[in-house]
Order: sequence, then C-alpha cells, then structure tokens
Amino acid sequence: MQPTTAEEFAAHALKLELVSAGDLDAAFGELGGNNVPPEALGNLLLRREVITGYQLDRLLRGDSRGYFYGSAKILYQVGAGSFARVYRAVNVNDGSVVAVKVLRSRFTQDAEKCRWFRREGEMGRLLRHPNICAIEDVGQENNTTYITMEFVEGQTLRELVRIRGALDPGRSINLLDQMCAGIEYAHRRGLTHGDVKASNMLISSIGQVKVVDFGLARIDAETGDRSLGGSKRDKGDKGDNLRTLDYATLEKLAGMKDDGIRSDIYFLGTMGYIALSGASALVESRDRTVRSDPRRYTSVVPLLTRAPGVPRDIIEVVNRMMQLDPMERFQTVSDVRRALEPLLEKYPIGTGAVSRDQSGQPAGESSEAQPAHQGKKRAIMLVETTGRAQQQLRDFFGTLGFRVLLTENAHRALARFSTTPLPADCLVISTQSIGEDAIDAFNKLTSDPFFSQVPAILLVPAKHREMAEKAVTDERRRVLATPFHTRQITEMLDELVGTPA
Repeated sequence: MQPTTAEEFAAHALKLELVSAGDLDAAFGELGGNNVPPEALGNLLLRREVITGYQLDRLLRGDSRGYFYGSAKILYQVGAGSFARVYRAVNVNDGSVVAVKVLRSRFTQDAEKCRWFRREGEMGRLLRHPNICAIEDVGQENNTTYITMEFVEGQTLRELVRIRGALDPGRSINLLDQMCAGIEYAHRRGLTHGDVKASNMLISSIGQVKVVDFGLARIDAETGDRSLGGSKRDKGDKGDNLRTLDYATLEKLAGMKDDGIRSDIYFLGTMGYIALSGASALVESRDRTVRSDPRRYTSVVPLLTRAPGVPRDIIEVVNRMMQLDPMERFQTVSDVRRALEPLLEKYPIGTGAVSRDQSGQPAGESSEAQPAHQGKKRAIMLVETTGRAQQQLRDFFGTLGFRVLLTENAHRALARFSTTPLPADCLVISTQSIGEDAIDAFNKLTSDPFFSQVPAILLVPAKHREMAEKAVTDERRRVLATPFHTRQITEMLDELVGTPA
C-alpha cells in the first residue's frame, strides 16, 4: 500500500530492513518531527545515503518486493535487456558488491524461459577462471528467478568500440587473448560457449576481460561428464536448441553441424575483428531472415580493407580464426593462443594505435603523432537519484559518445572533482529529485576557486524553474531546462568540454 504519511513510510522501510530505528530517529530529529510528507523523509534518507533512489521509488509506491534477492540487497539498476534486468547490489553478509540478473516478470510463467535462464546460472557456476564472470548464486525470490554474479566495473566490448572506435593493435590482441583464455578453460572443462558476441565480453575498468552468459553452452558427452562432476545434459540440450541462429547458420554453411569448439573460434575471431577495425565483421540485425542468410558470412569485408594500419601478422591470425571452412581454422583455442603469444610480446598495449570510426575508416594519425587528449573517450559524471531517470540519462549520454559515471549524492560528486586528475570531463547535476541540494552543489562550483575549471550543467525540470533562478552561471557553468533537444545538449557539451577527438 502506498504510504500517505512519513510514519507509514518509516514503518514500511523498517519492516523491510532497509533502514534502522537509529536512522529514522536521526532523520525525524532533523525534520523537526514526524508530521512531514513521506517524500520529505525519503529524500532526507536518500541524501544521507541510507537508501538509494531505486529503493526510494519503490518505497513511495508501497512496493514490498524487489529489494532483496537471496543475500543481495539491490542498490540500483545498471542494465536491461529484453530477457532480464541487471542490478548493482551489496551482499548483506560480507558487504561485497555483486551484480544480480533478474528474469523479467513477463517470463516468470514461461517454463522454457525460466529453464534457460536457470541454465545460464548453473553452467556459469561450474566455471571458475579469471576471465569468466563468476556466478555465485542461482535462485528464486517471490516467484522470480535470479542469478547473483561477480560485479564488473566496466563495459562490454560492444559499448567500448561504439564509443572509442578501433582499439590499438596491442590492446586488441591482449583483449582477444584474454577472451580466448576464458573460452579455452571452458573447452577443457567440456563446455563450448555457443554465444560468443561483443555484448557477452565485459571489459573491466582495469582492462580485464570477463566472459559472460553460458546459457547456450553445450556439454561434451565424454569430457563434460568427467570434468563437470558427472553433469548431464538437460532434456533437449542438444542439436539446434543449444546454439544461436548465428552459430546454426555458420555451421550449416560449413556443413559441420554441432561444431561447437570451432564455431566458438570463428566468433572469437569476430571479436578480434571488431576490436581492430571498430566495426562488426557481420551485418548486425535482429531480423532472423538477415541473420540466417549465408551471404552474411560470405560477404565479410576483409579486415585488411577495414583496418589497413593493422600489422599483417595480426590480421593473418584473425583471418585464420574466421575461415569459413572449419578445417582451415585453428582447431583449438589453445592453438589460437599459441599464435597470439609472440604477437603479444611484439605489440605491447598502446603500440601502433590507429583511431577509426565505426565504419572502420582511419580518423587520424598514429597515437604517437596525436595530442595526448586525442582518442580519449569523453566522460561525464551524472548526479541523479531516480532509478528510471538514471537509466534514461545514462542511455542518452551513451548514445552521444560519453562514458557515464553515476552518483546519487551531489556533494560526494564535488569531493570526487577535488582530486587530480578529474574523474570526468563534465559534471551534470539534475534537480529532479534532490532539488535545493543540486543548486547548492552547482553554486559551490562557481563560488569556490578550487572548482574554477570544472565544467558543469544543471538540468532543471519545469517544476523547479523558480528554484533554478538561484543558480549562478558563468562560462563554465550552464543551466538547461528539461525536456531538451539533443542539439541543445550536444552544442552545450561541445562548448564546455570540446568536440570529440
């Protein structure tokens, strides 16, 4: 039931164990009593970082579910797909940060979808390797299936290339070798991945690859039974069911059905292709007709054409991984890694860098001839507390080519901008849910000489227009009314932080 008083809000949050009695006593003391709207109490607890924006939204709606999955307490949503949502969470037992992947509610009554989702977690739990995202728990909470896993602070290879374009050859082969290391380990355990793609390759902030989503993994009848402790295939876990349409089309074209190891190698080759060229080797589409068309594989633009600045010996390895005839490919991932080994030594990370756009066309000279800032991905720090608004703004700025750092506390954001180097190119503060606190933080940027060089934008909805009149602007600090046009924010950001390299 939706709370109508602060007392009802407090009782609900206390019952759910999201707050303590001490937290509530301190909050009511600051508010001068409990005769305040529930929003006032919630926003104060949010500013004190007792609860998160995600939790506040649900508490104000009166929701009783969605705060905990097993021992994980949900903090906020970090990603979403058509099949599941992913949240950042904290393990209440040891305080560690974890990721929780939750099957969407519309699939909870679909036995087949639930089985495949659980299978992703169960297969992942069998694997422990530095380059595979560790699965910690698979369970059900309130009739919803969830998977708890290692939290990776970073982005997928798809996101990385979409924003930065082609990576330098040294970085590309380093990432490819790490991907191969994870898949090699799975193969030795009797599992083939079955869905190698750029969105299933997480790249951490320190450059470590984590392979995710073994939901379509196939178990070798002999090796798998021995290595995986006698694990057996689920009913139906064979043939066409356990591979994507992409894998099925490739194998049909090559005349080698159920060729899991060498199919994984082909698609690992496409990971090297996208990292080196900044473009996908295969035409990207959700249309099943397009994805099942053999011409998607026979008409791949040669990597040398897409990435003419990449050394030939690197191109030769990727080309061999992507041979249509599986007999012409490397036969094992260990063979691939042996071919990469001398290249890793020959081309350290950062060497031979060529910046390209997503079409694969060169966008400038080699990194040694560029200014230090060129090729660097622009970043913003976003201050917003509401879960839905966080996701919308994160997605929006991502499409503009920005890496988005997220915080729910405006004054914590200022603290981070007091360090060197600055954590982001621009600070974007929304008044949507924090009101006066946003104005105070924004004005401190102008009044404190320490922050004189920090660009900032204050996002102000119609309900806060009068409040926004208190905002102090200058050449580095701007106010932007919401909703806004893409052109407005793009021009503003280009003026404040410069155009992308």
